[in-house]
Amino acid sequence: MKLNCIPYLLLLVFLTSVSSRAQEIVPPLDIPLKLSGTFGEFRPTHFHAGLDIKTQGKEGFEVKSIDAGSIRRIRVTTTGYGKALYIEHANGTTSVYAHLKKFAPKIQALIKTYQYEKKTFVIQKFLSLGELTVEKGELIGYSGNTGGSMGPHLHFEIRDTKKETPLNPLQLGLAISDSIRPIVQGLYLYDINDKRLGEKAVVPLTRKNDSVYTTDVLSLGGNKAFGVRLFDRQDNSYNRNGVYKAELKVNGVPAFGYTFNSIDFKDGKKIDALIDYATYKNERIRIQKLFNNLEAEYSFLDKNDPDGILSFEADRAYQLVFQFKDFSGNSTYIQLFISGIEETKTPPIASAKEKLLLPEKDYLFEDGPYTLYIPKQSFYQPTGIAFKVAGDTLNLETDDAPQKKGFDLTFRHPELDSLGYQQMCLAKFIAGKGKKKDRWSYVPMLKKESHLRTQYAYPGQYIFTRDSLAPSIVPKNFRKEQWVSNYQFLEVEIEDDFSGIASYEARINGEWILMEHEPKNNTLTFDFDDLKATQARLEFKLIVKDQVGNTALFETNLFRKPKTR
Repeated sequence: MKLNCIPYLLLLVFLTSVSSRAQEIVPPLDIPLKLSGTFGEFRPTHFHAGLDIKTQGKEGFEVKSIDAGSIRRIRVTTTGYGKALYIEHANGTTSVYAHLKKFAPKIQALIKTYQYEKKTFVIQKFLSLGELTVEKGELIGYSGNTGGSMGPHLHFEIRDTKKETPLNPLQLGLAISDSIRPIVQGLYLYDINDKRLGEKAVVPLTRKNDSVYTTDVLSLGGNKAFGVRLFDRQDNSYNRNGVYKAELKVNGVPAFGYTFNSIDFKDGKKIDALIDYATYKNERIRIQKLFNNLEAEYSFLDKNDPDGILSFEADRAYQLVFQFKDFSGNSTYIQLFISGIEETKTPPIASAKEKLLLPEKDYLFEDGPYTLYIPKQSFYQPTGIAFKVAGDTLNLETDDAPQKKGFDLTFRHPELDSLGYQQMCLAKFIAGKGKKKDRWSYVPMLKKESHLRTQYAYPGQYIFTRDSLAPSIVPKNFRKEQWVSNYQFLEVEIEDDFSGIASYEARINGEWILMEHEPKNNTLTFDFDDLKATQARLEFKLIVKDQVGNTALFETNLFRKPKTR
């Protein structure tokens, strides 16, 4: 497949460069490299932009720069990549190391100085080329579990520096043992009517040998398409990862396919269009489409290539070959033989919703206190919608079709006193799954006079409510009025039951101190190495605010033997 995100010549130069440098780079970790995530892998909200390297379920492994370079960006956040480093290299690429536990000493000192200067834990620092350099193999940090990570690992990326597009890090020649072929879980057949999905049917497969699946001859007519459930696995790793290449050929001619050598971050916004979205929404089963009926544009698909929608004609024979390949070259194939028959016309599936929305138009709905604005191109295709309001509760339903972008939802609240205005908010209903109970989730919003507004509304049930409870603050490893001379860290547990923590500020003897926030365990941590106080008495004060401004205050005196000069 052609790649739109980087010119072909530039990609060829990059591939040649990394091939020649494969033996020169230093792996980012000294331990055997095992993957829990591959490049381009389908995730719930995006295509994975790098490799997730396992760290044996532990934190604290040394992370090293794969090559000499200049640190261009240091980021610390409680979400996303957590603690992350971006290192620019001379060959036009940037390596990224995310979810770190902490940085190497010289980097840690720099970012901590900046945090104290700005008086914030969450921070982003951009550096000039050459301002802070590292050598090949130099220690840059320690593996961790910060940010949006769900377990200890290193997220590792390679990007084209100029375009900031992710490139497949496996092209660097990292030593990852893989002799396992991709594993097919199921093949699915779809009727396609005016590029809309009809009913899906499971295609029964028989394993011919260790690499080929087949089936009896199928009799099909009209427009059809296929989807697949599959995963890949590397040696000594039980994680189910994504495949590197998927391709469909009909009678030897390419009909659809993609290869994950590079992606664009914009691709992630359209991931719902490349899966059977209705099945994923209702059954939590992700079927990857081997066709592009919604005409969404992706950097790894050329818009001039076939879209994977197949037309079977009567009295004609077809051979379909699906190939699924990992980066190490292990391949799995599906062979289908189709006997063409007369097409049986099926009417389009009618929407059960009250109104059908056309993508080329915008719409405005008003009912009670709610106003819903749906801009043009919010959907890929005509989609039904139901907009019902009962009191302060809104039920917003659409067909099971992917959205291109969120809706603009406004709630006009009644006159409130200043406290009521501060505490008002919107909430969305979240159905419980497994052992989790049903709940109402806070919706981030803008407040303006008598309105609440969010531009990221998706189908669901909404309600106007109030958050009147302040966050809780509980000492975690100390008591009030305690001597803490032998402590390395001071830990406090903070938690908010609804809208979530928005900000916090801690001081000792009136001086701002850096407390590191880890939302996974609701903990704030202060390192006593930062303490500048010269007296034993420490007046500790912590203020925590939630998203609507409710404020909690914790104060106590602690005692610690002063540092000796």
